[in-house]
Amino acid sequence: MAIEKHLTLTGISNTSWKDAINQTVNEASKTIDYISNIKILDQTGKIDGNKIIEYYATVDLTFTVDTDRE
Repeated sequence: MAIEKHLTLTGISNTSWKDAINQTVNEASKTIDYISNIKILDQTGKIDGNKIIEYYATVDLTFTVDTDRE
């Protein structure tokens, strides 16, 4: 029986929302095995004057729990 777990994370980028999403997946994959899906929950940003200076992407990552692990 497969068990999936969900983890909500927020990535930050100075470049774009796409970069924030990619950085989140890249960093999470360093410590989480079996990541299988991503759902973009929210995209927000920080504005200075009339320019977006930080992009925030909140994502839901799904990964399979290793049930054979002790």
